[in-house]
Amino acid sequence: MAQTYDAVKKDLQHKMEVSIEHARKEFSGLRTGRASTALLDSVVVDAYGAKMPLNQCASVSVPEPRLLSVSVWDKGLAKSVEKAIREANLGLNPMADGTLIRVPIPALTTERRTELTKIAHKYAENARIAIRNVRRDGNEALKKMEKDHVISQDEHKKYNDEVQKMTDQYIAKVDDALKNKEGEITQV
Repeated sequence: MAQTYDAVKKDLQHKMEVSIEHARKEFSGLRTGRASTALLDSVVVDAYGAKMPLNQCASVSVPEPRLLSVSVWDKGLAKSVEKAIREANLGLNPMADGTLIRVPIPALTTERRTELTKIAHKYAENARIAIRNVRRDGNEALKKMEKDHVISQDEHKKYNDEVQKMTDQYIAKVDDALKNKEGEITQV
């Protein structure tokens, strides 16, 4: 059975939304000078002979605005968790105290803010590329639908324009998210 345009459109919207959410998640991991549990989401720990996300071997809390507290569930993993946080390239220096690891959030320097802004731009560009790839897949699906005589040539052009408008809207959402993150990073 041939695919309908509505099904293609719904699929494209879903995939573009996933790209936006992925970018927002990456943005949340960028340090802005305030403590946030999302800051450690990207940390991967060597535990039990495998790599696992930090949130699967410890709980993270924010007891103070400039301090993260990581409570490791297995005392044997404390050193691995501390090492993983230190090596995560987040500019953090954790201090272990048994199964509790304190992670003070230092004030951002100007050069670190510039570096974080560049990383945010890279994340945004990756999201834009993902959205454009979704657009390409949609355009290919429309070509196939026209070739299979499911839609006419005029409908193909009209739907192509709709897919482009949708792409522009989602790229604008990425740009807005980037602008917000840049504001958080540069805020003193």
